[in-house]
Amino acid sequence: MSKAIKIRKGIDIKLLGEAEQKISASNASKVYALKPADFFGVIPKLTVKEGEEVKAGTPLFYDKKREDILFTSPVSGEVVEIKRGDKRRILEVKILADSEIQYKSFTPWSGGGDRETLVKLMLEMGLWPFIIQRPYGVVASPKDTPRDIFISTFDSAPLAPPTSFLLQEEKAHFQNGIDALRQLTKGKVFLGVKSGEDFFKDIKGVEANDISGPHPAGNVGVLIHHVKPINKGEIIWTVKAADVALIGRSLKSGKFDASRLVALTGSEVQAPQYYKTRLGAGINSIVEGKISGDHVRCISGNVLTGLRVAADGFLGFYDTQITVIPEGDHKQFFLTEGWLGPGFDKFSLSKAFPTWLMPKKKYRLDTNMNGEPRAFVVTGELDSVFPFDIYPMQLIKSIMINDIDSMENLGIYEVIAEDFALCEFVCTSKIDIQVVVKKGLEDMRNEFAS
Repeated sequence: MSKAIKIRKGIDIKLLGEAEQKISASNASKVYALKPADFFGVIPKLTVKEGEEVKAGTPLFYDKKREDILFTSPVSGEVVEIKRGDKRRILEVKILADSEIQYKSFTPWSGGGDRETLVKLMLEMGLWPFIIQRPYGVVASPKDTPRDIFISTFDSAPLAPPTSFLLQEEKAHFQNGIDALRQLTKGKVFLGVKSGEDFFKDIKGVEANDISGPHPAGNVGVLIHHVKPINKGEIIWTVKAADVALIGRSLKSGKFDASRLVALTGSEVQAPQYYKTRLGAGINSIVEGKISGDHVRCISGNVLTGLRVAADGFLGFYDTQITVIPEGDHKQFFLTEGWLGPGFDKFSLSKAFPTWLMPKKKYRLDTNMNGEPRAFVVTGELDSVFPFDIYPMQLIKSIMINDIDSMENLGIYEVIAEDFALCEFVCTSKIDIQVVVKKGLEDMRNEFAS
């Protein structure tokens, strides 16, 4: 039975630079890249060498601990560089793209067949990494059968593109993806739908739940927590809505179609809008010539959970948004811009600045943290933006001291790092909370690894 969920804890961070609902083709990216760091918990093992020719759908690497999980090329071309970091860690596998994409052929999925055949096809095509498992937030194991599958059909993060616009021409593919996911679980496929949204109302084979309220209402973790929470020993899967459509499109065509519609957003973008591109595209192919300043930060994703990328960096595997905001490394004079300033351009949860009287105001925020790391003290701020029946500060502290029993008791199986993004934003102690949570999830996974 579907639910109407009203979120009261949270906050909408209103930024300048929302994308106009206008679509253009991006400049053709010469080089694409797959980054192992996009896949939490994966240890990559290469299947290609520099100079090797690949097609779209050719495996580039696999998970060393689960060799059947393949990560495939989004384009055809030549492997021009395997970029490595410390201890020869693989950072990027770069492909110099052909002018016309050549695809590796697979057997199209017609909606029939058994679960085992579908799983094998998704693994071979490189579609499996789009399925994320909870607990731990890692790529799901094809050997598991999840209790249920959860999909949030909207993103409430700052400047996030509306999913209904991203998928306006993909509704049939989204339904095809849903049909495939239904074969992967003996339970239900739960949909989180923004209250008042009609785009997904006729999707079949799902249990839709209306969700309203401030961010993080659009996080799939909120849907899970309020509809059917995960218990110890249970496994559930999550998939992003745009990735459901990609799965459905690729299965129907029999080729790994990595095309994406990406929103270019942020206060430093001259004309924020949408661009057609592909997974792993070069950031420059989208942002070049469209930025108003020269001292900015490009983020693949949103400002809360996205990752900073250089001008020669690449779009993240799961991202449908690029955000450009001012860099915040300048000094702030305390009487004008600092803590004693009038604060007419300051965003704050408290009433310390007069901007609380202007709730509709949009802000041009930069990356300045407005302070340095300090003692982690109890303030109640984290609870005010965390819509789970979990004590966030106590859980974070238990992770810091690696108290496994307390981490279990305080609900670590229910959460992943993105659920704490707002906690990190409001934290006066300037703790990198998402990094802490990821470390805790990694410790838990290693502790109970079979």
